[in-house]
Amino acid sequence: MTRVLTTSASRCYSSNVKKYECTSAEHKKELDECYNQLDLSFENTKKAFKVSTTYFYEGEEQCDKNRDIFKDSINAVASATGNEGFVAVKVTALGRPQLLLKLSEAIVQTQNFFKALTGGMTLQEGRLTAQEFTKRLIATTEMYESCLTRIADEVDRRGRTNVSVMVASHNEDTVRFAVNLMKERCIAPSERVMCMAQLYGMCDQVSFSLGQAGFSVYKYLPYGPVEEVLPYLSRRALENGSVYNKTRGNVFNTYQAYLKQTLQNMEADMQVARREGWHFGAKLVRGAYMEQERARAQAIGYEDPVNPDFQATTKMYESCLTRIADEVDRRGRTNVSVMVASHNEDTVRFAVNLMKERCIAPSERVMCMAQLYGMCDQVSFSLGQAGFSVYKYLPYGPVEEVLPYLSRRALENGSVLKKANKERDLLWKELKRRISSGEFKAKTHS
Repeated sequence: MTRVLTTSASRCYSSNVKKYECTSAEHKKELDECYNQLDLSFENTKKAFKVSTTYFYEGEEQCDKNRDIFKDSINAVASATGNEGFVAVKVTALGRPQLLLKLSEAIVQTQNFFKALTGGMTLQEGRLTAQEFTKRLIATTEMYESCLTRIADEVDRRGRTNVSVMVASHNEDTVRFAVNLMKERCIAPSERVMCMAQLYGMCDQVSFSLGQAGFSVYKYLPYGPVEEVLPYLSRRALENGSVYNKTRGNVFNTYQAYLKQTLQNMEADMQVARREGWHFGAKLVRGAYMEQERARAQAIGYEDPVNPDFQATTKMYESCLTRIADEVDRRGRTNVSVMVASHNEDTVRFAVNLMKERCIAPSERVMCMAQLYGMCDQVSFSLGQAGFSVYKYLPYGPVEEVLPYLSRRALENGSVLKKANKERDLLWKELKRRISSGEFKAKTHS
């Protein structure tokens, strides 16, 4: 992704600003100039500016090639833009998808376990002392064992062909309890009354020992929606941020507003960055695979992770932006930044008005905008003319892989298609202007 415009105005603000007001006459002048210049109708096309998939696993050798391509791309953008450009990397091309699913499953299970211990509290809300944690952990273990004992009682009551249970646990003590309970009740492994299950690739020593002794053991590989790999990807982005965002925002994690848990997940990541003292960087998008997620949830029968409608997604997007602006006020403007990746004009207006309300100048680089190259140029150019930092995504690769990607972007951005007539009219207007003025080639700004 190549940067459209670079601003060089100096920063002028106080990191302790509590009210949204300018901190100097110079700051106020800059704000007035850029916000008064911006046409929020996004219909001014007079000036142009110089603009600098679904993954199928093909083996580790191909993953190594993908890694080298990513490294070359990052180096090329850094060299061409003076370390100011961005590269969007889909890390799913760097490893086996099943591994991402397994690791994401482990993270989600840990989060759910924490909720169970705290009575439904989230990671942000829950605060447990070591004593409270131990007490609740014991209570949870006792509940699990009580359920197993009750099932064994039911086996004695109804017979061994009418009751069965799968002990799905990675806890060795729980597995030992189940084995000892079977031994106490004289239940042979061959009777298939109790079987064991662990996640594929986890607790293999437990699974192997049980299997060697003749117990029925199942290893399951989680197969689920695209959003189930996000916990691991987000975790990796968070870890990279803690390493490379010490002094500035080099790594931006992507947050998808179409998911119901986006604000909560972003809040957790912001707390980590604040606690560890590094720059929090976020790229906020409406989201990919929305229709695919909803259809799969309905077909399989799990809770729909997607916001119910376009309005709810818009509200989530705006809530995330507002929360980031609050974090900027709290931590200072050199410690938080966000890329507003949107083709929706109303969303861009919301971001611009939020910056204006919080007295955030474009030169402070707290918020930047991004659109796909060739889409919504009337938005990009209007922002660029007013001094905002704007990036244009330029996806590249084999045609058979890039076209499906662009098709999905078009399908996911229905509002863009609805406004295609507007873009066509603006292009026609610009063409007539150039013909009448004799300006057949647009002037670019370096």
